[in-house]
Amino acid sequence: MLGKQSLDTPAAIRRSAMDLLARREHSYAELVRKLRQRGAATEMAEVELDRLQEQGLLSDERFCEAYVYSRSQRGYGPVRLREELRQRGVAERLIDEVLRDGAWDWAALAQMAFAKRFPEGPASDLKERARQQRFMQYRGFGGYFSN
Repeated sequence: MLGKQSLDTPAAIRRSAMDLLARREHSYAELVRKLRQRGAATEMAEVELDRLQEQGLLSDERFCEAYVYSRSQRGYGPVRLREELRQRGVAERLIDEVLRDGAWDWAALAQMAFAKRFPEGPASDLKERARQQRFMQYRGFGGYFSN
């Protein structure tokens, strides 16, 4: 970083948070962590983030939906996404709600991820089949692997 600016005023904290939100959606916990890294006091950061939530500019629900959409389009499944969202500080209730939404056809997404990685289809060799299963588990589709 060029010069570490001090986030010692509510206006500076808000400006920094808005800069981060302008780039992409963030969870509340992610923003607290990033603002602390930039030198903001935790209490002041939380007060400003609470204001942003009240104004509808910061939403864990919106973050969760955007994150699941983005990562699912890259071939990641619900098991992996659940863990990634937990690490980003999203509430378990919200994660369940978004992942159980009928908009996600996890079986179809699993088939697409499998077909993209293994265009030859399911292997008949036991060793290769185990490799395919490990790939699907790594991607978060453990329960969706068939054949």
